[in-house]
Amino acid sequence: MRTDIPSNEARVWDLPVRLFHWSLAICFMIAYITEDDFISLHSFAGYTIIGLIGFRIIWGFIGSRHARFKDFIHPPTTVIGYLKQVVRFKADRFVGHNPAGGAMVVALMVALSLTILSGLINYGAEQSAGPLADVMANAPLYIGKAAEEIHEFFANFTLLLVLFHLAGVLMASIQHGENLVRSMINGRKQAPY
Repeated sequence: MRTDIPSNEARVWDLPVRLFHWSLAICFMIAYITEDDFISLHSFAGYTIIGLIGFRIIWGFIGSRHARFKDFIHPPTTVIGYLKQVVRFKADRFVGHNPAGGAMVVALMVALSLTILSGLINYGAEQSAGPLADVMANAPLYIGKAAEEIHEFFANFTLLLVLFHLAGVLMASIQHGENLVRSMINGRKQAPY
């Protein structure tokens, strides 16, 4: 296995970040597709997402430089300013996440967390299953129904965020002439100019 990095590239995404990213994408896709038809698989994917988000929160504080939240979480004014630059095709290049990408990481984690929480409430209330089954055992029927609606809303909202994420990756790849998908596979990006 080659460990040397070409001189025009820098190691950016560590293995834990890359495994998290692709595992989360696969689990969300499985959960979204299986929905009501394969509840065991749907639930397993959801529980896996809980573990992945928990891991990513921890890794956001102790991980490598570009994995840490302090490297890519910016104030809303910075994110908006960056998006204005993107529209004008004058966006600054970032080695790690750009401000919009960092905001998307946070938005996806929040949306997925709300999807999972509402799913667990619904699963406990309507199926008497899952970790909230005992808590939701005597809940009124409308609680389970409301949780189901909220769960579906946030699942669809998360899918919308994923589409925006993919559009942002494509846009940044074009604007900066680099393959960001490849960098999330091999962990390397073009070295800073």
